[in-house]
Amino acid sequence: MRALIQRVSRASVSVDGAVIGKTGPGLMILVCAMQGDTEAQADQLAAKIAKLRIFKDEAGKMNRSVRDIGGSALVVSQFTLAADTSRGNRPGFSMAAAPAEGERLYEYFAAKLAEQGVPVETGRFGADMAVELVNDGPVTIWMDI
Repeated sequence: MRALIQRVSRASVSVDGAVIGKTGPGLMILVCAMQGDTEAQADQLAAKIAKLRIFKDEAGKMNRSVRDIGGSALVVSQFTLAADTSRGNRPGFSMAAAPAEGERLYEYFAAKLAEQGVPVETGRFGADMAVELVNDGPVTIWMDI
């Protein structure tokens, strides 16, 4: 699985002008299931993100996790993270999981992150979504599992 993790002050996702998910201080996570990904990889990704120490401690060092700060996460499906730009000017997405499997693993990942003690809200798989966020830092991390 592939994820783009952003430390945010706040973030929200809307469909047709209505907010369907949001977070205050915490994480904005764009996630993509790749061909061949398994639940074990989703488990590993959720556990790693829940423990990722990218929030400042009292000394100003990135030493606290989203759980440590009592933060939450907004998880949004993003198949375009599978983009192959090696040829031509139009990206290919053949490395992304098939839609049904991608949706299943996306929902599984969000549930596993919540089981790690991180409150989670989500976008809507396959929808045309508008995402707004205030990146804190900025801190943006790419993760492949």
